[in-house]
Amino acid sequence: MLTDAQCRNATCPPEKRHVRLTDSGGMYLQVNPNGSKRWFLKYRIAGKEKQLALGKYPAVGLTAARRARDAVKLQRAEGVDPVQARMVKQLKATNPAGDTFKVVALEWFDKQAGEWSEAHAKRSKRQLERDLFPWIGERRLVEIEPVELLATLRKVEQRGAVETADRGLMLARQIWRYGVATGRVGRDITGDLKGALSPYRGTHFAAITDPAKLGALILAIRSYKGGPIVRAALQLAPMLFQRPGELRGATWAEIDLDAALWTIPAARMKRNKDGKENGDPHLVPLPRQAVEILRGLHGYTGHGVNVFPGERSHERPISENSVRTALITMGYTPEIQTWHGFRATARTMLAERLECDPLVIEAQLAHSVKDANGRAYNRTQYIKQRAAMMQRWADYLDEVSAPVVN
Repeated sequence: MLTDAQCRNATCPPEKRHVRLTDSGGMYLQVNPNGSKRWFLKYRIAGKEKQLALGKYPAVGLTAARRARDAVKLQRAEGVDPVQARMVKQLKATNPAGDTFKVVALEWFDKQAGEWSEAHAKRSKRQLERDLFPWIGERRLVEIEPVELLATLRKVEQRGAVETADRGLMLARQIWRYGVATGRVGRDITGDLKGALSPYRGTHFAAITDPAKLGALILAIRSYKGGPIVRAALQLAPMLFQRPGELRGATWAEIDLDAALWTIPAARMKRNKDGKENGDPHLVPLPRQAVEILRGLHGYTGHGVNVFPGERSHERPISENSVRTALITMGYTPEIQTWHGFRATARTMLAERLECDPLVIEAQLAHSVKDANGRAYNRTQYIKQRAAMMQRWADYLDEVSAPVVN
């Protein structure tokens, strides 16, 4: 074993690369020709020899080096690789911004927001600022207990926002996982909250799928006594079954009546940021009934930009409440039929009543679908098949709403 004097007086001849003075337990002092001295420890992990630096001499003396060696031995006894543990510690030190929930959450948000749509990013940021930051924002992530996070989310539940509380937990889960990945916290505590919040099972948009009831609804729509703009939107909603925002935001520049085609720009579709900026437009073949309705409406609104301009400002389209209110006045409350529910109506009845290909239906709904042939997503547009399907669907709506002749 070495002594302090040996360490102090050790030298290395100029012709040698270095000299190693062995102590015990695999530790040695390496002396270089320039006079520098450094402690090292040799150890084996899974049969492989490794080397760990313990510090420079004399800043780290013999006694301190032995203490460091013993600490490393304790790590090895616990199954920890000292080199790996030191590397992780150094990586953790590269997070100078801090480790409070708010700091980690905003760091995670900045990395994700670029892939989200603007609306989703705003909604997520708003929920963080309203429901989580006021209560746990300044707390260190590693110090937050599951019961503390639960109490924070229950404040949201208490105001009746069960769905919002569920979304808050999903946000927290992603933030904790990011915290684990960046070394701010050892584990994701959100798993401990499973079953602790009131269950949210989601709500489906009410949709009529019975032919007789659908026929009655179509007749009611055709008898609607409101203005021509809302009446046209009402008639086209079940026929084209696009999302409310996509239909009411339609512009005349998107519609080619001669080609019977409506081209919705990617920026107006329900997609992530990349999909909105770089995706293909969504094509909606127009059946002859839709073309007829739009030609009639063109006389009212064709001089402007919007197909369905609002009453107060023709620069903006009608609101979603326009059609919703019209449905309610006809007796179709949100528990019976919603505007968005026309998508479910069409999807169900096209498959069950008209036996259309599900892939063609999903393409018309602008849904990405798994490809049975192994590609990540099926991007086939099926435009010819969709044009035929849309005409069959419009004809079917005429059939179920036709007056019964005795």
